[in-house]
Amino acid sequence: MSDNGTMQKEEIFSKVLRAGRRTYFFDVRATKANDYYLTITESKKFTNEDGSFYYKKHKIYLYKEDFEGFAEILEEMTSYIVNEKGEEVISERHQKDFKKDYDNEEVETSSVAEKFTDISFDDI
Repeated sequence: MSDNGTMQKEEIFSKVLRAGRRTYFFDVRATKANDYYLTITESKKFTNEDGSFYYKKHKIYLYKEDFEGFAEILEEMTSYIVNEKGEEVISERHQKDFKKDYDNEEVETSSVAEKFTDISFDDI
C-alpha cells in the first residue's frame, strides 16, 4: 500500500515511445480481479519562464472488451491520414525554417524608443 492508503497498481508489462517533447507510456496493469487492461499515458514536457520543467499528462484506460473496436478505428483513422496526406510530416513545427508567429511579427519599437530617447547625449 502507498502512503495515502490506496493500493498502487502493479505494472505487468511496459513499453515507452519517445517522440520529441512527448513521451507515450503503454502499461499493462491488473484489475482487483487479476484481469489485465492497458493504460496509455501521454506526457508532454513544458518549460516555465524560470527555465524549470513541468509535465502535463493525459491517460486513457483501455479494457479487453474494447480492444477490437479500438484497434479497428485506430487503423482506419491512421490509414485515412496516411492515404490523404502521406507519411511525410508537414507540420510547421517540423520545418527547418519554422519560426513561431511572434518571431515573425515586427515589434512595435516607437513607444519603447520614446521612453529611452528622453535622455540627450549632450547630458552625458
